[in-house]
Amino acid sequence: MSSPRLSGADYGVPMPMFAFEGKRPSVHPEAWIAPTATLIGDVVVEKGASIWYGVVVRADFGRIVIREGANVQDNSVLHVNDGVCEVGRNATVGHSCIVHDCTVGEQALIGNAATVLDQSTIGARTLVAAGATVTPGTEVPSEVVAMGSPAKKFVPLTDSARAWVDHNAAIYQELARRHADAIEPIDEPDRPE
Repeated sequence: MSSPRLSGADYGVPMPMFAFEGKRPSVHPEAWIAPTATLIGDVVVEKGASIWYGVVVRADFGRIVIREGANVQDNSVLHVNDGVCEVGRNATVGHSCIVHDCTVGEQALIGNAATVLDQSTIGARTLVAAGATVTPGTEVPSEVVAMGSPAKKFVPLTDSARAWVDHNAAIYQELARRHADAIEPIDEPDRPE
């Protein structure tokens, strides 16, 4: 990214980033963290990844790794037990998701408001449908759409789903660059006349 922004100070606001019991978040200088995202403890954010507004990444029991180019979208929550929770390279965690103590494969896409629970594994290039719940210990294969609550129906990627999987990471990498370059705090909103 051409203009990384790692500190809320760049926006004139404090960024909620906290050490916990001596473990501090580690953020690559070419990652983008929204000024209202919260990172706590043993969090690793790699190059080109983006963490969006209102996201909470709390690594107080174990480590959470957001791999290169991945994005975690607005209001999602990531937490881990005593192991490692990983969001794979170029993967997407959509808006308002819960990702708890699991592994999300490379270029996988977790749809809006989906829940992925303890010790589950999402295969590479898989799409977890919006609102789906992947229950603890579930292994979702690569290149499928996982549907349902609980997510028990796995079907091959449709052309539409494949397009989302193929392009979503790049779209969010570009959008993160735009936000890094263009957001600014304001004191007052515009008032209609």
